[in-house]
Parts: sequence; structure tokens; C-alpha cells
Amino acid sequence: MATKGHLSAPVLWLLLLSIQVSLGADELRLSNGTGPCSGRVEVKHEEQWGTVCDGDWTIQDAEVVCKQLQCGSAVQALNRAPFGEGTGPTWLYRVDCRGDEPALWNCTHTGWGAFTCPHYFDIGVICSGFSGLRLTGGDTACSGNLKVKQEETWATVCFSHIDFKTASVICSELECGQAVDTLKGTHFGDRHELIWQEEFHCVGNETNLAHCPRNLHHTTTCSHDATIVCSGYGGYRLANGSTTCSGRVELLHGGTWGTLCDYLWDLPAANVLCQQLDCGVALRIPGGQSFGKGNGSVWNGTFSCKKNDPLLRGCPVSALGHDECPAGKDARVVCSGCPGGRLVNGTTCSGIVEIRHEGTWGRLCHSHWNLQAASILCRQLNCGYAKSIHMEDHSADWNGTIWRDAFHCEGTESCLWDCAQVTLGNPTCSAKEVATVICSGPAESLRLSSGESRCDGRVEISLHGMWSRVLDDDWNIRDAQVVCRQLQCGTAEKAYYLPKSERGMGLVGFRSVQCTGNETQLMLCKTYQYQTVPMGVSEDVGVICSGSKQIRLVNGTKRCAGRVEVYHDGIWGTICDDNWDLSDANVVCKQLGCGHAIEAFVSAHYGKGSGQIWLDDVNCTGAESDLWACPSRAWGQHNCQHKEDAGVLCSDFLALRLVNGNDCAGRLEVFYNGTWGSICSNRMTQLTAVTVCKHLDCGDGGEIAEDFEYGRGSGPTWLDHIECTEQHSSLWQCQSDPWDPQSCDNRAEETHVTCTGRKEATSPATFAKCPNSTSCSDREKLRVIGGDDECSGRVEIWHQGSWGTICDDTWDVADANVVCRQLGCGSAVSALSEAAFGEGTGPIWLEEVHCKGTELSLWDCPAKSSLGKNCDHKEDAAVNCSGMTETTAPPTRADPPRRPATDNTRLSMPVIFCIILGTLLCLVLAILARQIQRARAQQRDSRLSYDPFSEAVYEEIDYNLMREKQVVTYLSGLTLPVTTNTFTVPEISPLPENALENGYDDVTEAPGPKDASLYGQNEQEIIGPEESDRNKDSQTDWSHSMSQNRTPEAERPSSPAFEDTGYDDIEELGC
Repeated sequence: MATKGHLSAPVLWLLLLSIQVSLGADELRLSNGTGPCSGRVEVKHEEQWGTVCDGDWTIQDAEVVCKQLQCGSAVQALNRAPFGEGTGPTWLYRVDCRGDEPALWNCTHTGWGAFTCPHYFDIGVICSGFSGLRLTGGDTACSGNLKVKQEETWATVCFSHIDFKTASVICSELECGQAVDTLKGTHFGDRHELIWQEEFHCVGNETNLAHCPRNLHHTTTCSHDATIVCSGYGGYRLANGSTTCSGRVELLHGGTWGTLCDYLWDLPAANVLCQQLDCGVALRIPGGQSFGKGNGSVWNGTFSCKKNDPLLRGCPVSALGHDECPAGKDARVVCSGCPGGRLVNGTTCSGIVEIRHEGTWGRLCHSHWNLQAASILCRQLNCGYAKSIHMEDHSADWNGTIWRDAFHCEGTESCLWDCAQVTLGNPTCSAKEVATVICSGPAESLRLSSGESRCDGRVEISLHGMWSRVLDDDWNIRDAQVVCRQLQCGTAEKAYYLPKSERGMGLVGFRSVQCTGNETQLMLCKTYQYQTVPMGVSEDVGVICSGSKQIRLVNGTKRCAGRVEVYHDGIWGTICDDNWDLSDANVVCKQLGCGHAIEAFVSAHYGKGSGQIWLDDVNCTGAESDLWACPSRAWGQHNCQHKEDAGVLCSDFLALRLVNGNDCAGRLEVFYNGTWGSICSNRMTQLTAVTVCKHLDCGDGGEIAEDFEYGRGSGPTWLDHIECTEQHSSLWQCQSDPWDPQSCDNRAEETHVTCTGRKEATSPATFAKCPNSTSCSDREKLRVIGGDDECSGRVEIWHQGSWGTICDDTWDVADANVVCRQLGCGSAVSALSEAAFGEGTGPIWLEEVHCKGTELSLWDCPAKSSLGKNCDHKEDAAVNCSGMTETTAPPTRADPPRRPATDNTRLSMPVIFCIILGTLLCLVLAILARQIQRARAQQRDSRLSYDPFSEAVYEEIDYNLMREKQVVTYLSGLTLPVTTNTFTVPEISPLPENALENGYDDVTEAPGPKDASLYGQNEQEIIGPEESDRNKDSQTDWSHSMSQNRTPEAERPSSPAFEDTGYDDIEELGC
């Protein structure tokens, strides 16, 4: 029961409600505008209309007004009485809306009538008046009767309420291209439909119909509906092509796909369509019915596009409709399929290079640009090849983005984005230093396909927009010379027929080409069309031009390191390591855009190649632009085997790791310029940490650790301010400050990353599937067996199809450290010997491993091939690892190999044999020299007659013996003398004292120069190839070769310079 004298709560609510009803509800209106959805904002409160005053009236506030009045969306928020000054009180002042309030007075304000504001501060609003528009009843989604949505009902717009400019704005807003026509629709008659009450007066440059000026025009009916025809279609696609970027052009009309029939379809229109479909540029318009005949509808439309039109729907179209299409008039196109590249401020095929990243176009730095990447861009743009990357006259007025990307192309890529892309550490540049290119021009009618470059491969010719084969039964070097000249590929090196497995099956353009060799184009040679020549035995032909030479690095873990290979005469081949040094390696690194050389490797450090060995005795100064510009032996002339293949490590070789934790958590380090260093964390976001984890195959999540639990580094701090985006899958693609060994102010800025995932452990069963050493990574070719976990046990390596062990000779903690780190098992606790984890089986691949402890992998350490000659499985090496990865001091690859301690060195039988043999050889040569000198002295004292030829022979013998050199060769930590003279002694035996005296009577029988030459030649033919191998008696790099020591230099064939001297006739002289 309620307390006496007090009103209950329900009674109070009823009383308040009655007061509210008696006073009237608050209302909102727009006054003095062109219609109900524009004007001065007025509010009715306490039965009196008043205005709203706000010096900070925003579009967000206006949006609440338009929504409350069901007038669509807010177009403009206006202040200072744009629709004239109102009267009455200022009801609301300083209104602040979020945008989702149901009424204006629900927004924050100072209170009803709290402030009296002069009416010249009254605010106004222009609303769209409608919440949508569409074209209905037409043949396409871009034609039909104009309807606008008013509140919840679609209203018809009368033909008299629009004009052509209004139609243009409507077509643009609907993304339907340009307005083609405005037509009177059906007679309105007695239809009972809602009529739009405003006339539109657009200027033509408005982005939306709601922004156009309007006049109120009250009407209940109109004579005709407004019908608008736009040029655009509802959709575009290419059908029945071999790729998504080639085929027959189809358009979407009113939900139905149909073939475009265009009598005047041309390359500009096709180019616009390719760009609209993000398929690059149009390469050609194939003839005939290349992509079949469509079975659906046919839509007629003739597009007239210009070069700069961004969309096909934006091109003027002269006809629309639904009709049959004559054969061959359907639109077709083959696009490049390579988006995101263009040339500006020049011609179609020359200018400043721009690329697109995530929708933003920007320019590239000239310092990161090269001719090979430029040629790929020219090919991508259907502009032939790059003739130059230097343009003198280009505008420097540029305020846009300059990207730091560097593209490293091999030359066979179709698109620039197919090339290796490195951005990390690249410096930026000014607008005056941007990349440019001058392409050869629109693609030639001749090309070489399926080769390693544009200058070698199958000869093809373009006829009627289709690439066709060239067949010939008498193809020769004169024909090939014309092809190379036309393609500006240098001179012809080879004319050949393709093997059966590579012969084409397509159209034949030419058959039986006959050139004199002086023509500038193949078309100028005497040729026969395939229709006029009977079928014969003609075959597909190919050409190798001198411009096809290339260089690459093979079998390295990443770019900028590996075995050096050169492409010549249509074949990839290796380089012999004779005289191979940093000057030679520098030329290779510079040629490949890999910086400078850190190390010049010999003895097949990156594995033995196969096939041809192209160059030997390379002797570069370091200034050459190409390796083949350096002095060397002639192409293919060498005395090497593939165990002597040369390799390089360049400064731009990059690697990434997490240290002092595990594979997927630790302090972030990058390998650059031959050294591991830290990365600074300034401005680094979690997105960059995620990119690092993706890069290292450690899952799709990661975060920057803040507690510095992974310790501090000791090497350089290479990078700072790394910024990655969601588009980056590799850290190399992210932008950063330039490389600097002192990027961090202090070690507290080093980056520590923890990834959510872990690398999958590889089981021994997976390792066993490796077919050979070149198809597995270094990590996959190493394992430990027999221990308590995956970080302890007997060390085994995979080589030549089987697992084998390592002999414990000189095995120490430095060697074990490299093994543990490579396995992701931290540092070595101990290096064990004498089969501590049991004896292995199979071959014993290595002995005398000499790691410094800082190598990237065991494959970088000097070692000897064992093959079980000096060890058995009782001496198998083993390791115990900590299980947690630690940081290491930065490796210095220029350091000499660490020599084993003297007390650990074992002298093998081959070493002892070489010492004894060398000592005997030196003794014999000394005795021989003494005997010759003694004999000559006796000759001078007793001789009665003088024969000048005989004296010349012995003077030459003495001269060459005097030139004999003694060299010191390092062999397993020992030095011993080895002769390297070119004089060959047939038999090692001391001569009797009277031998030379008795031989003087026969001196006239010495053969002349001609006979001596023949004798030397025959002896050279007898010497086998095995006897001509050289001996590089140094620590053998065993990573892939596992080969024997080379044959000593003394067993090589004598050089041609000494073959004509008659040395081999000493025996006839009594020696």
C-alpha cells in the first residue's frame, strides 16, 4: 500500500506522459530548400519552431538529420544560414552526433534553449533525398528506366526531369561508363506509381546524382519515363583461352553472358580490356576463330578507346544490341598476363619505369635497375627488348612514391614480378635518379623461343597475328646470320635442327628459307609459303647467336652464391678453378648484381657440375663487365675435371636466423657481406615479426619479445626501421634503412622474436629419400644417430646415395659446434671419438675435418676424402649438443683454415710415399745435372772439331735444367718440395761417365726441327687424359666432389712451345 500523502511511481509516469502529449512531440524539418530533403534545419519544441546553431556542424551531424527525415544520406553540412535566416528561439546549440542516433536531440548538446544564437549562424543540410538508384527494364544492367528509392518505395523519374548531363552522372555513379543516350520511355498513362518530385540540373562533373542541383516540381504524373542508355556492361571476361588472360571477349548483359561482336575491334580497345582485367597489356588479336565460337548470346557494340582510357566501360560505344555476329567478327585478345608495370613521360615503349604495389603506382631507383630486368619489362609491355636503361631527357618533377625494389632476373621470365625481388637494405633516391628504359619497339615479327634467352632457340615468325614455325631442309649459318642480325643478337654461332622431341606441331609459316647472309630481315630472303611447297623432309630450325651468353650460380642455398656456370653455344658449362681468385669472382658478382666477392671457391665447393667445362685459366683484372671478357683459354679448351669447378660467395648473399633460443624463437640475425649481424627493432611492428616467422617457415604468427631473454649479440647491427606489409611473404621484400654495420644505438635495440609455430622435424626416413647430394639441402644431408635424442649421437652425412660416417682424426669441439648449430641443436657440449655411440656401417666419407667453428654448415669446413683408407668404424666421430641454439661470432671467410694440432696429426701412407718419392726425385735430378755438367766440361777439353747444332742442343738442355723451379705444397700440415718444370725425363737412372763422350760421334744424327716436332706430337698423343691431370695438393673441398688428389704437374703433357726442340731425342744422342 502507498504511503499516505505520496504519489506512486506509476501515477507519476502517467502524469508526465499526459503533460508530454499536451505539449506535443518534438519534430524536425528542413525549410526554404529545393525540396523536403534540403534546407535550414528547424526543430519544433514545446509547440514552437526554432533553429539550430552550431559553429562546428559536420557531415556526421547532418547524417542524423537526413536519416531521421528518411531523406537518404547527407550530401552537405552547411552553416552561416545558407538557406536564409530563421525566426524564433535557438533550440539547440553545439550539437555533437556520433551518427547512429535516432533523432537530432539525442545527440550531445548544451540543453534546450540554453544559448541564444544570432540567426545568421543557423545551419542547413542537403540530403540525397533518396537512398538508391537503378536502371530497370533494359537489355543490360547499364540501360533502362531510371528509378530512385524514396524511403522504402522506388519512385519513377520523369523524362522531363533529367537531361544528358544528368544521365552522364548517373552512368558514372553506376559504373556503367559514359551516357550513350536519353530516351523517352513507355507512356506513363494511368499507372499509379510514386513520381519523383524534383528536377535534376547536373553540371556533369558530379560524382553522385545526389550532389546535383535540384528544383522542386510537384506533379502526380508524367508523360514518359526517363530511359537512360550507358556504354558499360555488367561484366567482362575472356573465354575459351589457354590462360585467364586470353580468349574470346564476353560481356554480361542483364545476367546473361554473350560474345562481343565488334566489327572494328582493335588493339587500343583490347589493351584497355587487358588492363581492366588486370592482365597487363594486349599482345595481339588472333585471327580466325582462335578461341572457338560461343554458343550463347551475341552482344553487338563497337568500342572506340584511346590510350589513356582506364576501363572499357569508359570508352565511347557507337552501337548496342542483340544480333547475330558474322564469322570472324567476334572480339578476341591475348594479354600478357603481367600487371603492375608501365612506362610514363615518354612513348609507348620508352620512358620512366613505374610499378604498382598494393594499388599504388611508384617509380624505381636507377641504382637498383639493370638491363636484364629492363628487357623483361619491355617483353611484358609487348615492346621487344631493352636497348638502353639511360634516358637523358626525362622529367624530374615527381612528388609521388619511389619504390626501392631491385629485380634480379635470369632472362627467361615472362613478367617482372617473376624475377627475384629484394628491397631490404636498399637506399632510396631522388626524382632525378629514377629508372628509365628505351625498348626496341613493338614486338618483332620474328622471335627465338624455348631457349635460355631471347637470342637462342626455335625460329618462329608472326603471320596474321599468329606465331608460326619455320621449316627448312637446308638450314645453314647464312640463314642464321640474318636471324641474329634482325634480332640484334650479335653474330650467328650455330644453325641447327631441333631434335624430334622438341619439334613443334603448330602452324607452319615458312618452308625452305634461302638467304645470302647479308639481308637485314628474314622476310627479305627467298622463302616459300607452306601452301606452295610440297611436303618434304623439312625440320624445325633453331639458332644460337653470340648475344645468348649468360652466367649463373648453381647449387648455392640462395641467390648470390654457388657454382659458376656459363651459357655458351647453347650449353651450360662450368669454369675451371685454375688461377681462380677474388678478381675473377668480383666480375661474376658484379655481372649478376650481387655486390662484390667475399670468397672465390675452388675444388667444386658447391658440388661438381656436369657436361662441358667452358673456361680455364681465367685471369680477370676485376674491371671487366662480363666474365668472358677476361683473358682465358679458348672456349672449351682446358685440362680440368669437374672436381675443379669454381664457385663464388658474393656480398649480397643473404640469410636469416634466430639464435640463442631455438629455430623459431631467438634474437634475429641476418647474414650480409659475409658476416652475421643483428637487426634493430625501432618502429618494428608485429606484422614484421609475422613476416620473419613466415620467412623462416615457423608458422603464420609471431611477436616481438620484450624481455631480451635471448642475450645480446657481438657482431654488427645491420638494419633498422624495417617495415613489412601483409603482402610480403619474405623479409627481403620489406623496406628498411640502408645497410649499416652500426644501425643500432645500443644492444638494447636488438630484435628478439618468438614465433607461434615450429619447423617440422625431418625424420631419417625422409632423409633416406634424397636421391643425391645436390637435391637435398645441407641440413638434410646431416644427421646424428644412436644418441638419447635428436641432438646427440654418431655424426653421419649423405653422399653419393648413401649415409656414411666421419673419422675422428682431428675431431674437436670446433667441428662439433658447426654440426650442432646446423642441426638446430645449439652449441657442442662435447666432441666424442672412438665410436662413442656405436660403430656405424657403410662408407667412411671424411677424415681430418678442420672447422673454425663459425662456418654456416659442415660443408664449408676443409676436410679430406677418406673412403675408409686410413680409418675404420671404431673411429667414428660423434657429438653431444646443448639442444639450445646459441649465437656465434661473425664468420670471417678470409681467415685461413685452422690447422690441426701437431700432436693430433697422423701421417697417412700416401703422404709418406709422396715424401720418399719426392726426395728420390730430387736426388736423381741433382745427380743428372752434375753428370751433364761434367760431360760438357770434358767435351770442351778433348774435342777436335766443333758442331754448332750439337752444342745448341746441349745448351738448351742446360738452360731448361737451370729454369727448374722448386715449389712448396701444403699437404696435411706438411711441406715438401715438388718439381714443376716442363722437362720430362723418360727414365730415372744415373748416367755413366763416358756416356756423353760416346754419344758425340752420333750428334749429326739428331733430327731437324721437323722430325722433332713429329716426335713430340706422337708422344703427346700417347699420353692418356688421366696422366695429364694436375695436382692441387691442398685441403680438398669435399662438399660434393669427394675426389682423389690430382695427378702431379710433372705428368702433364709438355707445352707446345717445347715440343719442337728435339728434347725427346736425347736417347739417340747417347743419353
